[in-house]
Amino acid sequence: MSLEKTPVTIVTGFLGAGKTTLIRHLLQNPGGRRLAVLVNEFGDAGVDGDLIRGCADENCPEANILELTNGCICCTVADDFIPTIERLLAMEPRPDHILIETSGLALPKPLLKAFDWPDLRSKITIDGVIAIADAEAVANGTFAPDPGHPGNTGGEEGADHETPLSEVFEDQIACADLVPLSKADLAGEEGLATARAAVLAEAPRELPVLPLTDGVIDARVVLGIHAAAEDSINARPSHHDGADDHDHDDFDTIVIDLPEVDDPDALGRRVEGLTASRKILRIKGHVAVAGRPLRLLVQAVGPRVRHQFDRPWGAAPREGRLVVIAEKGDLDPDAIRAALI
Repeated sequence: MSLEKTPVTIVTGFLGAGKTTLIRHLLQNPGGRRLAVLVNEFGDAGVDGDLIRGCADENCPEANILELTNGCICCTVADDFIPTIERLLAMEPRPDHILIETSGLALPKPLLKAFDWPDLRSKITIDGVIAIADAEAVANGTFAPDPGHPGNTGGEEGADHETPLSEVFEDQIACADLVPLSKADLAGEEGLATARAAVLAEAPRELPVLPLTDGVIDARVVLGIHAAAEDSINARPSHHDGADDHDHDDFDTIVIDLPEVDDPDALGRRVEGLTASRKILRIKGHVAVAGRPLRLLVQAVGPRVRHQFDRPWGAAPREGRLVVIAEKGDLDPDAIRAALI
């Protein structure tokens, strides 16, 4: 048996930043590596894992793609995370590289600490932490509580305190070895410059920040960083340092079951109306369209809404489900259901 440690890359970033898009690109362009993927989602309906399984091939067969949807892995390390990693390491042939897509609300630092467990430390090394930041959202000040912050061009007047969004964003940046600025095409040059300044303002050390569009990046840039992040945990500060645990009481999720729809564009407009009228962070899921054998993939990040047919339902039941995530005070299940159905 090989004594060489298996490299692990943690892909983090807020809800809708583009983690799944990046991982799908890496699966299709692995640079000669045999990959395995662990996907974690906030909520009990796995959408991202399903999207990633659609890219399974000889470089990353479907058996190498595992999913945890019963809790954030930064909070369920012993019960769920470590046994799942051990399962991936036990596969034959053994993966050359493991990718972990965290929930958009996950803090990466508890995962780094988990890799310090004796049973794992001798088997793996954290090749790097990739924190994807939505360039347009960062430039618009979505994550900046301070009006003087270089990324805050909006938000509440006089806001001078940390918000749940800013804490998650700052913890992800502080733990990163590389920050791709996603949706670079939407942000434009000025937005990219503003987002870059906002990211560097939060970085505790020198950090490469790269533009990213549609998840397209050379695998050699993302895989093979050799950061050995498990050895530099103390250099990666967190708002939750010193805390015994971490929860997500500031955020909540619901799953809306949707009947078959006749008009995808009409559904898209309902989703747009919902995100415009309420503070919804993320909507994602699949819906059945009358007369169409393909699933309709629906995704919304703030006011940005996209829908497209992705693949046949096959033997799966034609059951539409949308996952809706928001800060707890902004989540009204009855109003959301009424707006979508």
